[in-house]
Amino acid sequence: MPMVQPFGLALRAAALLAATVFSMGSSAVAAPPEAAGPGGIGPDGTAFYVPPSPLPDGEPGSVIWTRPLTGTMALPSAARNLLVLYRSRDPAGATVPVSGTVSLPKGTPPQGGWPVIVWTHGTTGIAAVCGPSRDTASGPEHAYIEDIRSLLDQAVAKGYAIVATDYQGLGVAGFHPFFQGVPNAQNALDMLRAGRAVAPEIGRSYGVMGHSQGGQADLFTAAIGPAYAPEFKLVGNVAMAPGSHIAARLDAVRGSDTVELALPYVLYVLGSYAHTDPSIDLSRILTPEAKAHLPDLQIGCMTAALTQGYWSKAIAKDQFLPAPDLTAFLAMGARNEPGALALSVPTLVMQGTADQTVRPKDTDGMVRALCASGNAVLYKAYSGQSHDGVMAAGAQDALGFLADRFAGKPAETNCTDLPRAGQP
Repeated sequence: MPMVQPFGLALRAAALLAATVFSMGSSAVAAPPEAAGPGGIGPDGTAFYVPPSPLPDGEPGSVIWTRPLTGTMALPSAARNLLVLYRSRDPAGATVPVSGTVSLPKGTPPQGGWPVIVWTHGTTGIAAVCGPSRDTASGPEHAYIEDIRSLLDQAVAKGYAIVATDYQGLGVAGFHPFFQGVPNAQNALDMLRAGRAVAPEIGRSYGVMGHSQGGQADLFTAAIGPAYAPEFKLVGNVAMAPGSHIAARLDAVRGSDTVELALPYVLYVLGSYAHTDPSIDLSRILTPEAKAHLPDLQIGCMTAALTQGYWSKAIAKDQFLPAPDLTAFLAMGARNEPGALALSVPTLVMQGTADQTVRPKDTDGMVRALCASGNAVLYKAYSGQSHDGVMAAGAQDALGFLADRFAGKPAETNCTDLPRAGQP
């Protein structure tokens, strides 16, 4: 189950976020050399996700080890599916092990190698077991993983290689920088490097496609990709129901006197940002009882958080102090708003009108902001479609859009006459 009704931000200045993304130091934009050759064969079972200690040195995108992928993220139409453990960067720029998958089409690759789709997934949770590559038929987020697999299987059947990161902290145990655009984007781009290291038949031209949390990560991947991974050529990106509007979502939850399905997602963001920025003090935002129950969110995955235990019954406004100190949180939220990004390639944004997770009006606003900044955006609203339903409903549009970008065709934009997915 992917991300929440994310979250809106009145602080959406294109100049601020563009400057932030590209001034976060070498960890955001440095271009390490070509990924090293593939590592050895990784162990079976969950031992695959336990990296060597200490972790051997290596550049971002270099492979620690790999083995065939046999779980439910293996695409039926692929010639080969691989599970990869590779190196990437955390929010501070330190090297971290990250897991992900590679799926290769059947047949002979075209000259220059298979065109690649970099996939960025939506919210599954914040625990290691929530990584999509670890999914099984009885897995905690299997229903959502099946929706992903259906979409990506259509892509690999059309001749696209797929590289898909789990993100830091999912798959491999550790901190997951939830809704942090640059770290998630770096994980995705380093997975692209690792994919080509283990499968040299993968080409250097790529598109990005993501959903929900991964829709936000997709947009950040497109924003930093040309500078962070200049050895590859980005041609376009597709953001499905992308998360945005952090501050507005938090305000809505804080003011609610009911059980809010959005509450666990908001807490994921709070925990993620506080872990990265010590000036965000959760003791000045949450009540002592709420803070004491935060570890509950790390036990299971998203579905469990929504349906079991303390957080499935908690009255939203009772979890927050009457006058929380949100200054540092809002500043970090502004740096992670996708609506102020500068995108160098054509972008398709897709939104279901019946989405109850990502609010359609938030995506409307995000697209307006992207267009106002001069980005080439095509926006499509899907009548009656839910949050997850937009993936199936828009699959052919998404893959057709990317096919045209790989073919070098001119991109359509409707920034001067945008549809509306949400109510005013």
